[in-house]
Amino acid sequence: MRQTPKIGALAVVLHQGQVLLVQRNKQPDAGLWGFPGGHVEWGETVLEAAARELLEETGVIAEPLGYLDNLDLLLREPDGQIRAHYLLVGVACRYVSGTPVAADDARDARWFSTDRISRGDLPMSDRVPDLLRMALNASQTSALPESRA
Repeated sequence: MRQTPKIGALAVVLHQGQVLLVQRNKQPDAGLWGFPGGHVEWGETVLEAAARELLEETGVIAEPLGYLDNLDLLLREPDGQIRAHYLLVGVACRYVSGTPVAADDARDARWFSTDRISRGDLPMSDRVPDLLRMALNASQTSALPESRA
């Protein structure tokens, strides 16, 4: 059987100087904070998947605005063999409504100040600060507007 990467969507939601993160309950990255997200389902766009996964994991509704970046995640066995390959797509999303409540694959869900994420004093998945920086830059240039509601 031919192996192919799995595609995942990450919802990057900015709102009033904060960003929404979830604490992962499952591997990879169990216990670490990262963007809500998960697998893209057959027939679903990455933008649709980001909004769906966000709602399923946190109860928050947001409008997907556009793509931020693609991240390759290769998980290896101790002998170097690849055991999983994911292509994660960061999606900038505009907050619409809802209070974060952990559900589905999330252990916890909360808003964090963007400054705290930039300081790096939270146990996070790789590339969270990088993807956040991209979303902040995009919102400042009005390419992907931040919610002001």
